[in-house]
Amino acid sequence: MLTRILTRSLVTLLAATVAIGFAQRIELEFWHALTAPSGPLLETFAAEFNASQDRYTVNASYKGSYADTMNLAIAASRAGNAPHVVQIVEIGTGTFINAGVAIKEVHQLFAETGVPFDPERYLPAVRGYYSLPDGRMMSMPFNSSTAVMFVNDDALTRAGLDPATTPLETWDQVRAAAKQIVDTGAAACGFSFAWPTWTQFEQFSAIHDVPYATRANGFAGLDAELRINSPLHVRHVQTLIDMGAEGSLTWGGRGSAGDALFPSGECAILQGSSGLRGRVVREATFDWSIRPLPYYADAVEAPLNSVIGGASFWVMTAPGRTDAEYRAAAEFFNFLGQVEIVERFHVETGFLPIVFGVYEKLAAEGYYDANPGADVGYLQLARTAPTENSMGFRLGNMGEVRNIIEEEVEMALQGQQTAQQALDNAVERGDAVLRAFERAFR
Repeated sequence: MLTRILTRSLVTLLAATVAIGFAQRIELEFWHALTAPSGPLLETFAAEFNASQDRYTVNASYKGSYADTMNLAIAASRAGNAPHVVQIVEIGTGTFINAGVAIKEVHQLFAETGVPFDPERYLPAVRGYYSLPDGRMMSMPFNSSTAVMFVNDDALTRAGLDPATTPLETWDQVRAAAKQIVDTGAAACGFSFAWPTWTQFEQFSAIHDVPYATRANGFAGLDAELRINSPLHVRHVQTLIDMGAEGSLTWGGRGSAGDALFPSGECAILQGSSGLRGRVVREATFDWSIRPLPYYADAVEAPLNSVIGGASFWVMTAPGRTDAEYRAAAEFFNFLGQVEIVERFHVETGFLPIVFGVYEKLAAEGYYDANPGADVGYLQLARTAPTENSMGFRLGNMGEVRNIIEEEVEMALQGQQTAQQALDNAVERGDAVLRAFERAFR
């Protein structure tokens, strides 16, 4: 009887100890914008972090699209209850860098908490995008991507084109292949793209080494002005208009709407995010490949590096937030930056291997030999040293600028205005957005 009493007492004591230990955990609210397969995998990482130690609990929750998540975070910050960490799309960098005390800068976070951190582990193109000109990192990179071109090899074959030998390096070659695909009935759609402004203007400007905006695409100051109505940009929009008229181009919609066209088999060639690869692996029922973005051979001797997309993690402040909560964010960031975590995310989703050592490790193990095309985004991003035109973009309210460009281009594709009119309108309207941001944050 005494033994049973002692045993029950011990069990009760242990349960109470566990309960107290759990209650003492610091809770971290983490909002993200990733859908499957990336989102569930990110939430798995959060659960693994929680299980790896007994001091912190990360509550990861999906908050909708990039735009929705950003708007919710801004509203929560104004209400004094911002999440500890929020995932912000890369074009929100200019807005969040100028958010002042609402943000705990990453370099400041690690310095204040004393948690060791080496920003040099991150690839320069990634690190530089989320840092100030002096090198201080403002947010934590995670799901970085770049734009690539997905190709349905079975559709090429049905169209009488050999996937192994058909060149798709230039816009002329892509257009010719897309037209042959549609003309032969090999696919309902020859060519399309997702994220229209990102793929057809931002990436396009970078690889052709032409400015998207003045002031180093906004890196050098808030007074940047758009330059997307240049002769080369107008020529490109005219090419898209002509492809639409001949039936070789299908407008896939704004934002990520065009993503679905490729894995479904509807569209044979699609420009989209390298992060789409995970979905294509899961859903495509045909042979496919990944190619670099095409370019105009008479406009640039060789294409430059592409630029990153995706998102990063920002630490937000709130009244009463403690040092322990900020340390939890720093520890969580270090966990996500481990080579093993970055490797798993790259392999399972198609997002880039953003820290040194991951690409080299996988290459040595034969991963890219066994998965052709999985390295295209990385190699394209790293193929040249970035110039002022290809190091990225840092414009305020860039999401609104993107929407304006897509509206104007969509009207041009519908025959409502010329390519020149569309881009002149986009510049006028976009510059008005930039000036409003400049007035608010100067």
